[in-house]
Amino acid sequence: MHIAHILYRLDIGGLETVVMNLVNRLPHDQFDHSIICLTVCTDFKQRFFHPRVTFHALHKQEGKDLFVWYRLWKLLRQLQPDLVHTLNLAAMEAVIPATLAGVKATVHAEHGRDSYDPDGTKGKYLLLRRLLSHFVDAIVPVSCDLERWFIHTVKIQSWKIHCIINGVSLPQPAITTQRRPVSDGKNPPFVIGTVGRMWPIKDHDNLVQAFALLRQLAPARILRLVIVGDGPERGAVEKRIVELNLTEQVQITGWRTDIAEILSKFDLFVLSSKAEGTPLTILEAMAYGLPVVSTQVGGIADLVVTGKTGELVPPNNPQALAKAMAIYLNGDLATRHGEAGRERVAHHFSIDRMIEAYRNLFEETWLRKNK
Repeated sequence: MHIAHILYRLDIGGLETVVMNLVNRLPHDQFDHSIICLTVCTDFKQRFFHPRVTFHALHKQEGKDLFVWYRLWKLLRQLQPDLVHTLNLAAMEAVIPATLAGVKATVHAEHGRDSYDPDGTKGKYLLLRRLLSHFVDAIVPVSCDLERWFIHTVKIQSWKIHCIINGVSLPQPAITTQRRPVSDGKNPPFVIGTVGRMWPIKDHDNLVQAFALLRQLAPARILRLVIVGDGPERGAVEKRIVELNLTEQVQITGWRTDIAEILSKFDLFVLSSKAEGTPLTILEAMAYGLPVVSTQVGGIADLVVTGKTGELVPPNNPQALAKAMAIYLNGDLATRHGEAGRERVAHHFSIDRMIEAYRNLFEETWLRKNK
């Protein structure tokens, strides 16, 4: 089977990582892949190692660019894929040129909502999804929250919805035990970390404000905040760090490739988003034995069990976020919740389970359309 994965941009991120894992892990002798980016394909494509994957950038212009759909139609006529897999609303319109190009099977996946519609209630986007769904054979929400939203708010037939929650690889236990224990009696810095694109929806400003409040709650502790990532909000976040006099305590690393090593230096993982699907960063942190404090948005409540693997707080509430982080200044609790989180990933969120679910859906959709 030849699958064309269509996304807005190929760059570092959870959605793109899922596509990479599908391409790399689906059986190479049974699946070929084309990655089609409406805008550009960055160096992230170097992480794909399938021997026959091809990359295509359509260089969509800012705003409305109707010709991009003509270019996509021509490309699909040339590639002749068996199935098109579109990702998020920005690429969902691609199902129309795909249909016109003769592609019989289409699967659309939603990995979360964006900052322009974090609650998924804007009428024009609901109507657009509803209309485009008539050109889609299966829709994949990556969280139970998104599944309910598609059925009850977007009003898509439930038989068309196939929820596939993201999964991650589980590192060897020896790797997770390399983390320095918090309670080693030497009062080392307590390191709070986050990993992700610095976009408005991630609300890093909330995290920085909460960290400043945490320092007031625990003045005797040596605290550090590490933000791994980059993006358009970096300048604003750096300005906030200076305003709060945190330049010695907060570090923004930019994008890094040694995430495993970085996670091993954290004592607590925090996510402060306004909206999410099923964030891989939380699953990766849990897989590395870290307790998680996060805003309770999207599908995060499906991942983090309050009082067992982490704590959940309302979005846009730095006071609540600070209080939740303070709970884990007790090293024993951090260790227990981190170990429970790793077990939860092993039993419920493995990457093998995710890959098998996508494989079954792709094959069943294609077979149904080619009877």
